[in-house]
Amino acid sequence: MGRAFEFRKARKMKRWSAMAKAFTRIGKDIVMAVKEGGPDPDTNSRLRAVIQNAKSVNMPKDNIERAIKRASDKSQGDYKIVLFEGYAPHGIAVLVETATDNNNRTVANVRSYFNKCDGNLGTSGSVEFMFDHTCNFRIAKEGLDAEELELELIDFGAEEVFEDEDGIIIYAPFEAFGALQKELESRDIEIISSGFEYIPQVTKKLTPEEAADVEKLLEKLEEDDDVQHVYHTMEESQEEEE
Repeated sequence: MGRAFEFRKARKMKRWSAMAKAFTRIGKDIVMAVKEGGPDPDTNSRLRAVIQNAKSVNMPKDNIERAIKRASDKSQGDYKIVLFEGYAPHGIAVLVETATDNNNRTVANVRSYFNKCDGNLGTSGSVEFMFDHTCNFRIAKEGLDAEELELELIDFGAEEVFEDEDGIIIYAPFEAFGALQKELESRDIEIISSGFEYIPQVTKKLTPEEAADVEKLLEKLEEDDDVQHVYHTMEESQEEEE
């Protein structure tokens, strides 16, 4: 198995287990998708993908429809994706993806978390090069073979295809998202969820005490309402997986 498989396996999904946080994150994704391509999922592939993600975390249909309606209102402000880069203690690179309607507030908050946890907020480009920007799809595996599918999807950008307990996972470079989404839909393959992730190229092993220092910063960042995802280069213990 490749790096995407190991990254997926070690990712601490407990940080996103809070339903309210997941709904808030997806609600922002809906606003951005509707602002970009309109409220009709049939003609807006990005919105279609977000709705699939909402269903995958059991977001009620009424919540989804209300979010689309709010996003269609011209008075609804837009969210912008802003990346923050810095270092946690012990030389761990941290990449923070936010969706914000008030950049000044978000900058101030993120900077304060780094400062309070003995980290350093860096400049744009200071750590992003240490991560590969990827897209991923989780699809239903009925009637499909992961190895055969990987060979068939290579021409559309797929780099890793593997099974887990909930389906087949496809990883590809960020730029391949549109082509893969179109190909999967043309084959009538059920897309359960999809998204984007930054996978660290190299990870660093820390002692439990050092890891606890880093965790303090990660937890503060992930509790912030403006933060969508946090990525880092700390090697994560297998014992902490779900």
